[in-house]
Amino acid sequence: MCMVIFAPIFAICAFATCGGYYGHLQVKVDCAGRRPSNLSIDIDFGYPFRLIDVHFKAPLCEAKREEIIFLDGDFSSASQFFLTVGVFAFLYSLLATIVYIFYQNNYLKNNRGPLVDFVVTSIFSFMWLVSSCCWAKSLSDIKTATNPTQVLLLISACRAHENKCTATQEPLWSRPNTSVVFGFVNVVLWVGNIWFVFKETGWYKTGQRYPTRSASGKRHSEMRQRLYSGSSFEHPDEGFGPQLSRQGSFNQQVNRQVSFNESQVSLSLPHAYLGKPVIYDRDNKVASQGPMIIVNEM
Repeated sequence: MCMVIFAPIFAICAFATCGGYYGHLQVKVDCAGRRPSNLSIDIDFGYPFRLIDVHFKAPLCEAKREEIIFLDGDFSSASQFFLTVGVFAFLYSLLATIVYIFYQNNYLKNNRGPLVDFVVTSIFSFMWLVSSCCWAKSLSDIKTATNPTQVLLLISACRAHENKCTATQEPLWSRPNTSVVFGFVNVVLWVGNIWFVFKETGWYKTGQRYPTRSASGKRHSEMRQRLYSGSSFEHPDEGFGPQLSRQGSFNQQVNRQVSFNESQVSLSLPHAYLGKPVIYDRDNKVASQGPMIIVNEM
């Protein structure tokens, strides 16, 4: 959940630092033979870094004329691709955060939500990696193309040794460098989020329901079986001797129990004989005698 919350924030930081950049370069041309020739030239560029459209005017020291100079390079494709990935990643991560918080039951229903989320997250992870690498390479080329030394070589007056050309201000690269860092942070964030999304899919749950035995577990069971077979068959006297003695004592106990049961069964019940009952009158004389019960004690 923390990755889902931080994904929109880092996506905003990535495309904001890239799309909102403007660089400024200033050079000065001092022509030989012209005393008041302190001429400053301002060169501005920025997103989408289509440098072939950036131009400035430079003086020609031989005559009172100026020339129009264009910078070299077109790096708009890499920067626009990076910014597009950042914007769409921000929108999707924001939508995913809303679904995770308010529509959790619908998200897990029929396992469709986790599968779609897993596929989209994998695609964005790959897109972040490609766009960040392309933007990092293009930024390196932009720094080379806007290097003051490289820009001064484009001016005709600066190619003459008698003229003096210097750079008075160089562009700052902190914001585009930060955008590259945020790009690779998004790569790590989205790649790590693949695992958490995969745990919600049916593929992970199926693997947890039917786990497979690892190679180490198989080796452990084979080793235990070997130890058992070695102790049982290689040393029969030690392996089966105690077992046979215990088996013999157990058989003796069983025989004693059986004999004791037979002795109890052989005891017969006392024999009883029925006779006629005896009836007494008021003077305790026998009036009549019925069946009698005689117990023959053992």
